[in-house]
Amino acid sequence: MVHNKSPIMDEKHDQTIAMLNEGYPRSRPTPKTAFGKFFRMLRKNLLLTLTIAGVFFGLLIGFITRLASPSSEQIMILSFPGDILMRMLKMLILPLITSSLITGLAVLDPKSSGKMGLYALTYYFCTTVLAAILGIVLVSTIKPGERSNAAQVRSQIVGDDPKADQVNTLDAILDLLRNMFAENIIQAALEQVKTTRDMELENGTLSSNRVKIKFHTRYIAGSNFLGMITFCCAFGIVIGTLGKRGEPMLQFFIILNEIVMKLIKLVMWYSPIGIMFLVAGKILEIDDLAKLAKSLGMYAVTVLVGLAIHALITLPLIFLVITRKNPFLFYKGVLQAWLTGIGTASSAATLPVTFRCLEENLKLDRRVTRFVLPIGATVNMDGTALYEAVAPVFLAQLMGRTLGIGQLIVVSLTATVASIGAASIPSAGLVTMLLVMSAVNIPAKEITIIFAIDWALDRVRTSVNILGDAIGAGIVDHLCKDDLAHDIEEGGHHGGEQLNDTIRINSAHEINETSKL
Repeated sequence: MVHNKSPIMDEKHDQTIAMLNEGYPRSRPTPKTAFGKFFRMLRKNLLLTLTIAGVFFGLLIGFITRLASPSSEQIMILSFPGDILMRMLKMLILPLITSSLITGLAVLDPKSSGKMGLYALTYYFCTTVLAAILGIVLVSTIKPGERSNAAQVRSQIVGDDPKADQVNTLDAILDLLRNMFAENIIQAALEQVKTTRDMELENGTLSSNRVKIKFHTRYIAGSNFLGMITFCCAFGIVIGTLGKRGEPMLQFFIILNEIVMKLIKLVMWYSPIGIMFLVAGKILEIDDLAKLAKSLGMYAVTVLVGLAIHALITLPLIFLVITRKNPFLFYKGVLQAWLTGIGTASSAATLPVTFRCLEENLKLDRRVTRFVLPIGATVNMDGTALYEAVAPVFLAQLMGRTLGIGQLIVVSLTATVASIGAASIPSAGLVTMLLVMSAVNIPAKEITIIFAIDWALDRVRTSVNILGDAIGAGIVDHLCKDDLAHDIEEGGHHGGEQLNDTIRINSAHEINETSKL
């Protein structure tokens, strides 16, 4: 049975699809009173307002509930809504990274993607090194470790020293490369490689014993984001080289990306509630706030001052010099992602929110955000580099050791490498910090001293990591704007956002036509 197509019906259908994708703009009368303008501003930024309120009420609930001395079970129940938010955000990470990277690279010609990659990696390396150097300067100037007694801090915070695995620098760097080239891309979504060393004594002559080292490469739980990013980058570039033949596969990932972004919008309306209970639960998990502040207060102050300088001076200055735009207006657009990072303590979990802020609030080119953000969330860890530079020097000061210039340079370089290898999940920096400590011969067990304060500093350094990723995307967008506009004018093998919109409408139209037959 053949149906005649009506041009009027097709036009109405396309309008309906456009409305579902973008929404009709509605004109509202401009309020005249100050109260009306304030109410309209709150309504326009309703989600941001609710998120700020969630952080505030989370702190309030946490400190008030501490007075009732809740049990561990009650704290777990109170934190449950926050755990649900973390699970929803982590659920979206894999499809988001996959679809955004593949579509972002497939619509770019190799020259544009190469230039964007060069700009992004140069920015990541420079800001990470600057953060590590800033951390070393501050900890060497303030000297928080000399203001505390190591034995007193250890007895107050950790008691007995638990055993910790020693991390070898060579093993960590080789594991970084092994993870980049995953042998099974499905397994990379669930596990990552880690090398361990076992020491065995070999009996030689009666007067000597020889130690034999055995290397074991095993898989540990945790998504291998480096491996997935490497595979998706190669996959996207190859799709782009196929031209017309690769468009069906490209359409699949573009539609997948749109589906994920719509799911993210739904999750975002739950995020204020989840963040509120996440913050409240973490406040309740602290045994003694006063003792913690007394023992590790100066260490926390040193880290926070360094993060504040990097986020409020270093990054804005770089952005201002390169783009000639107001960096704090840019920060206003990513405030939602910054607050979510404080609540989740995970730059990967916050990635969906960062996408939404940059594309909808700041109107950055989607080809830039899809390429830069997934890589930045994995390798650009400014806050973590600063933290991992401060902590080993602080622990050395507690032990009464003075690190020379050469050792401080080793700390800064190792902290830069370790921050790249840090998984973008809560408290992952503590694991990679063992690498930095081993480089200057600080016993791994000493890291337990800073466990008690890490939960709070982890949230702040994660939020700085997110700001660094956003600033990097803004800089790359500015530097590549002319090249990207030139690509659209030429109408190359793909057309960026125009291709995105066309495929979304045509695909829905084709589904509708198919249902008629």
